[in-house]
Amino acid sequence: MFVRPLANQPDAETRLFCFPYAGGGISTFRDWSAGLPEDIEPWAIQLPGREDRVGTPPLDRMGDVINALVPAIIPQLDRPFAFFGHSMMGAVVAWELARALQQLEAGSPAELFVSGCVPPQVREAAVPPLHSRDRDDLVQTLRSWRATPEAVLDDPELMDLVLPVMRADLAVVETYRFTPVPALLCPVTAFGGTEDDAVGSDPLLRWRELTLGEFALKMFPGDHFFLHSARQAVLDEISTRLRSRAVHRSHIQ
Repeated sequence: MFVRPLANQPDAETRLFCFPYAGGGISTFRDWSAGLPEDIEPWAIQLPGREDRVGTPPLDRMGDVINALVPAIIPQLDRPFAFFGHSMMGAVVAWELARALQQLEAGSPAELFVSGCVPPQVREAAVPPLHSRDRDDLVQTLRSWRATPEAVLDDPELMDLVLPVMRADLAVVETYRFTPVPALLCPVTAFGGTEDDAVGSDPLLRWRELTLGEFALKMFPGDHFFLHSARQAVLDEISTRLRSRAVHRSHIQ
């Protein structure tokens, strides 16, 4: 499965689909169910090649990712839903999937949360691309991001499993070409870390250009991985916004 529930909350008002950063899987969000209220049911995206899908080849193009996710997620859209995506891989995949569903008239998120990610229309590509760099260079890049445990980085056998997935995810975002239309109709909220040197508040504000709906920006203490260090604050903000959307829906029904 590409899409999996992290908690069994059949009476939840809203489903929150979570898209991990490059190289990540559902374990990125394993603690989220404990920090969310019972009316929000967290689900996570598990792309091929990682964790319990380690035996399946990873996808390395955005079109392939979206084409795989659309039929997987549509059956789960039988109630209001929202998307949360972190970093370039998570946020842009979530945004592109929301656009694809909108075009298919298959549903639109109550809110799209894009986290720790420069919007695609202003992204500057790395030269040479990260996904094509040699092993040592890529490992050093992963070490500088401080998202992969040192014990993993120092274990050649574990890195043999990690690097193909990381290269594929980096290829997804580095070969991706932004197209400005169609714009989203749903609200978009951008999250950022106050100490994230790679993604400042000014670039995050430009996510407002990609939706015709409402836009908001919320900054949290922490670096690029503030979704871990400020986890409960992030979840509280998501909960507040989604509950507000639910109240609004009840008033117009």
